[in-house]
Amino acid sequence: MFNSMIRLTGLNREFQVGEQRVRALSDINLSVERGEYLSLMGPSGSGKSTLLHILGLLDQASSGRYELNGEDVAALADDRLAQLRGANIGFVFQFFHLVPRLTAVQNVELPLLLQGMEPAARRQRAEQVLRSYGLDERLRHRPDQLSGGQRQRVAIARATVTQPALILADEPTGNLDRASGHEVIEILENLHRSGVTLIVVTHDPELGGRAARRLRMVDGRIVEDSGHENS
Repeated sequence: MFNSMIRLTGLNREFQVGEQRVRALSDINLSVERGEYLSLMGPSGSGKSTLLHILGLLDQASSGRYELNGEDVAALADDRLAQLRGANIGFVFQFFHLVPRLTAVQNVELPLLLQGMEPAARRQRAEQVLRSYGLDERLRHRPDQLSGGQRQRVAIARATVTQPALILADEPTGNLDRASGHEVIEILENLHRSGVTLIVVTHDPELGGRAARRLRMVDGRIVEDSGHENS
């Protein structure tokens, strides 16, 4: 039985571009239940990544309401937003965003460092997660010594080392070959099967079609919501 995790009501996001005011999101109403698997699709510029960044507390709406686990996040201070983000949300990006000078295990340790975990404990946790993703022999390798698929697995390990309840993936296979992309999706879907709420932004209809619920965006609006009992 799902429990409500995300509720968006009348959400708008506007940007100032020169002398023009551009609306990236327009009147978004969305409820996501705990444990769901959603794909978010649509053409470039439709607002997918903007919506994902707001869901991940990396950006804030211009107006409207966003409740995360029942808490309205719109008026929260930056330190509280950072606390919520660190405790609840993991991010997986197309271009990995690993720190080039750090090894795989050091990259995965970063969220635990921010949480104040002791060095020995965070090293043990980071190594354990990397090994669970088949990277036993790559713990001390830097990103430039890893393949694209290995770098994305390191990025997923970093996203999940704090055991978040929500994973947000922005084009997670967009920079990978087909075989590596399939491995990455298997990892993400295994996380979902373990109870994690998974939201994936993708241009790939095959990947988008794997989700139980599929949203389509056009011009900053959700125009289709497939696979949801209330759609």
